Amino acid sequence: MAAKQKQSPFPSREEILAFIAEHLGEPGEREIARAFRLKGGQRAALRGILKGLSGEGAIEGRARRRRDPGTLAPVGVVEIAEIDADGDLIARPIGWRGDGPPPRILMAPDRGARLNAGIGERILARLTRIGEGEYEGQVIRRISGAPSRVLGVYEDGERGGRIRPTDRKMRHELHVSRGDAGSATAGELVLAEVLPGRALGLRQARVIERLGDTRGPQAISMIAIHSHDIPTEFTTEALAEAKAALPVEPDNRSDLRGVPLVTIDGDDARDFDDAVWAAPDEDPKNPDGFRLTVAIADVAHYVRIGSALDRGARDRGNSVYFPDRVVPMLPEALSNGLCSLRPGEDRGALACHMRIDANGNVLDHRFERAVIRSAARLTYEQVQAAFDGRGDDKTGALIDHVLTPLQEAYRALSRARKARQTLELDLPERRIFLDDEGHVERIAARPRLVSHMLIEEFMIAANVAAADALEKARAPCIYRIHDAPSAEKIEALRDFLASLDLSLGRGQVVKPAHLNRLLQRARGEPHERMLNELVLRAQAQAEYNPSNIGHYGLSLARYAHFTSPIRRYADLVVHRALIGALRLGNDGITKRKHEDLSEVAQHISNTERRAAAAERDAVDRFTAAFLADRVGATFDGTINGVTRFGLFITLTETGADGLVPISTLAGDYYDHDEAGHRLVGRDTGYAYRLGDTVEVKLREADPITGSLVLELMDAGPPGAAGRRRGRGRTSSPRRGRRGRRGA
Repeated sequence: MAAKQKQSPFPSREEILAFIAEHLGEPGEREIARAFRLKGGQRAALRGILKGLSGEGAIEGRARRRRDPGTLAPVGVVEIAEIDADGDLIARPIGWRGDGPPPRILMAPDRGARLNAGIGERILARLTRIGEGEYEGQVIRRISGAPSRVLGVYEDGERGGRIRPTDRKMRHELHVSRGDAGSATAGELVLAEVLPGRALGLRQARVIERLGDTRGPQAISMIAIHSHDIPTEFTTEALAEAKAALPVEPDNRSDLRGVPLVTIDGDDARDFDDAVWAAPDEDPKNPDGFRLTVAIADVAHYVRIGSALDRGARDRGNSVYFPDRVVPMLPEALSNGLCSLRPGEDRGALACHMRIDANGNVLDHRFERAVIRSAARLTYEQVQAAFDGRGDDKTGALIDHVLTPLQEAYRALSRARKARQTLELDLPERRIFLDDEGHVERIAARPRLVSHMLIEEFMIAANVAAADALEKARAPCIYRIHDAPSAEKIEALRDFLASLDLSLGRGQVVKPAHLNRLLQRARGEPHERMLNELVLRAQAQAEYNPSNIGHYGLSLARYAHFTSPIRRYADLVVHRALIGALRLGNDGITKRKHEDLSEVAQHISNTERRAAAAERDAVDRFTAAFLADRVGATFDGTINGVTRFGLFITLTETGADGLVPISTLAGDYYDHDEAGHRLVGRDTGYAYRLGDTVEVKLREADPITGSLVLELMDAGPPGAAGRRRGRGRTSSPRRGRRGRRGA
């Protein structure tokens, strides 16, 4: 998917007047909007300004001027087309309609300095003719950056090449002239920039980077990486800083090497940034309570504020995880080396010590910088097997004095979680298993084990402690906030629940406890998964923010991310804030070094969403590749989305999502009932509703776009097989479509 193009800056009233005044002829709204590259709501704003200018008489009665064919207006929008051997920028006019090639425009320095613009950037310029077919351009205003880029598969053709975009939303191919193809070959994944003009009815593009053969398994992640502009290369300076890093010295650190801390992660984890330990609290004032330690890799020791490593980490915002690779936030020398809490090796850590009572309430907490030595690297499956009485040699030696206390402390924390009524959604995730060559071997739901929940509860407790410590110190903090669902979303959920004979009381503040009761009532029912999906969709999106509003889903008054600084920049900022506020070193955030946390929080919220979208797209493409050999097979599924253009189906076997186009639904015209989450036949009243179980046939599976096209196998409305098709009625996408089996 091409990076979403930002809206162009909106022109000022004076700039619009200048354009109109100096433009030959009398440009209308469309011409002005095209010149300044205005879209959507910007067009409406432009219309309002023009109406105001007209009412003032500022643009009425202007004499129309004419110019000789082949000449340019005194003011126009130009696009940087090339950079010559001397480094000067050469532009061409936008929308050239003269005979012959467009004039050549040499851009003059911008305010005395060399104009720093890229190829494809658009500029409003004052144009002066300096020779036959040549002009000089003076910058009035920069309008936009380079045109959007497109990722796609290059194919040869008789009259040039074509690019099939990897973004399923882009339905049209692009034409590539011979001179713009570079050395791209058929079947290659390429990055291209969209050019002005059309050829063969298609938009034109130029190949700017070749990314490898699409037939290789590594291409799937590469598509996701480049589609979402995920940074993959570290600067030379950042790599040098990481390479020069040394193990921490125990001086001025607490020595926790004798504490049997362990890491518990997935079997495919490559970096270990958290280690845990628990033991019964010996304080008689805390009967049946526990002491907990969550030790987190001391990334702030290595990644100093303003360093090349810091700039790179902030730019990335987080690590990105694909089935076949990780794009790390930090270079491997740190992420898999000195910052990874490997067993038997001394590592620097920021340790959070907590005391909890028998019901899991945190009585107090304390932070310190320490040196630790992990006693073991364990997997979730190993720990779960030990809990179930099937320990191996490693866990057998740890069960009594390490694992059992961890489990008992978890039980206490889970009591606190239950008491505060966190939102308990049950939506299993998919895991892609690859063979040695990188091809999909199988797809399975990730199990939800007690060992998973144990680590989750320990991390939540430490995250709350970090936010609490910073709040008490009145120190800057990037909180992890989650707002309550909007009134509109709750009302939409309430309306749909009525169709299931479920209710959500009106006139009350809807809390997670209310939603949990609904989910419990649906447990084991056919609509269980659907209801979990709807409750999830009703939620606000969690984000990072220096202003705290609490965390709705976790039912917490304060919450911050502290436990994963190897892979999340937010956690690194929280570490620095703790170091500064608690005077744990000279590498924390101080008033002198205080950053604009609002800007940082907004940026890392965006990079988090970027990473999530890239990871989701990669899973979709790997799944499509896995199913490509099963086109024509039938599958059980559930309707998980209803739109005006069709039904989205989740396949039971793989969790994959595919589309049943509305044009393939049999025997009726179908209207979209948005409130009821269903498609309803106009004549028959036959409905396809969210949550219905269906049988479908796989018609198409495209690994390049990650899309699946399905066909329903049911008979549709009664009598559909004999129903006449195409009775002369027309239908729009808004009102519904006539079902045509097999279209």
